[in-house]
Amino acid sequence: MSFAAPWLLILLPLPLLLRKWLPASAISPPALRLPDHLWRGAISIENSGAGGGRWLAGLAWVALLVALAGPRTETVTDMIPASGRDIVLALDLSGSMMKEDFQLNGLPVTRLEAVKQTASAFVTSRKGDRIGLVIFGERAYFASPLTFDVDAVARAIDEAQIGISGRGTAISDGLGLAMRRLGDSNAPTRVIILLSDGVDTSGNVPAVEAARLAATHGIRVHTIALGPEDLENQPRSRDAVDVATLRAIAREADGDSFRVRSTGDLRQVATALDRLEPNPSARPPMRYWRSYWVWPATLALVCLTLLAVRRRAWTG
Repeated sequence: MSFAAPWLLILLPLPLLLRKWLPASAISPPALRLPDHLWRGAISIENSGAGGGRWLAGLAWVALLVALAGPRTETVTDMIPASGRDIVLALDLSGSMMKEDFQLNGLPVTRLEAVKQTASAFVTSRKGDRIGLVIFGERAYFASPLTFDVDAVARAIDEAQIGISGRGTAISDGLGLAMRRLGDSNAPTRVIILLSDGVDTSGNVPAVEAARLAATHGIRVHTIALGPEDLENQPRSRDAVDVATLRAIAREADGDSFRVRSTGDLRQVATALDRLEPNPSARPPMRYWRSYWVWPATLALVCLTLLAVRRRAWTG
C-alpha cells in the first residue's frame, strides 16, 4: 500500500494546531448574544454531545485527507507491452531443405529440422511483437497472419512440410508477399527476416529490385543464407546458396545479412537479431495501480452526514 500524494498527510494535525493557536472567537464566532440563562442551557446541550461530535469531525478530517492522498496498491502482471514492431519470417521450403548436412545434439538432421528448432525458439521469445510467417517454394503463401500469438506462429513453423509450396525457390515471390502484408501495417517498425538455401527461381521480379521497393516503404529486410556451400565457393554445386544476392537484398533494404553453415551459426543469428531488433521480452513487466480513495471518501461523507444530523437535532 502506498499513496499517490503522501505529502497531504502532513495536514492531519492542522485542526488541533488551529484550535490551540487561534482564539476561540476566530474558530467559532458567536452569531448573536443570548441571555445568560439561555446561554448556559445551550452550552449544557452542546457539551452533552460534544465528545461524539468531536470524534466524528476528527474522523471525517482524517478520512478526507487519506482519500485526497490517494491510497493505492501496485500490481505487476506477466503481460509484455506491445513493441510496435511487426516481423514477417519468410522461410524457404524448397526441396534442398531436405539435405542432411546439419547436426543437432550430435545427430545429423535436415536443414529444415535445424531451422524449425531455431526459428520456433526465436518466435516464442518475441512476445510483444506481431509475428507473421510466409512459406515459399515454387509458390509463396501466408502460413500465419501477423499476430501477437507467437505460440501459434511457432506451431505453424513446426508443422511446415517440404512440398506443400512446390520444390523451387521463389525468393522474390516470398519477399513480395511479406512486403504486401507489411505494407498494410501501421506499425512504426516493420521487418522481414528472409531465409533461403538456394537460388531465386521465380523469374518475375529480381529479388534485389523487390528489396529496393521494400526500402522505399520503410520495410527493413534481414537475410540468412543457409547451407555449407554457396555459389561464390562452389559455383557448379546444384544446392549452393546464392549468398551474393541475399547480401544485396539486405544491403538495399537497410538490413543485415548472415551466413549460416551449422546449427551453432543459426543460434548466433537469433542472438544477433535480438540485438538488431530489441526483444520486447527484455522490457520490464507491465505495472498498474489499483486505487482505494473511494473507501475513505465514503467514510468522510458518512461522518459529515452524521454531524449535520446531530447539529440539526441540537438546534431543533
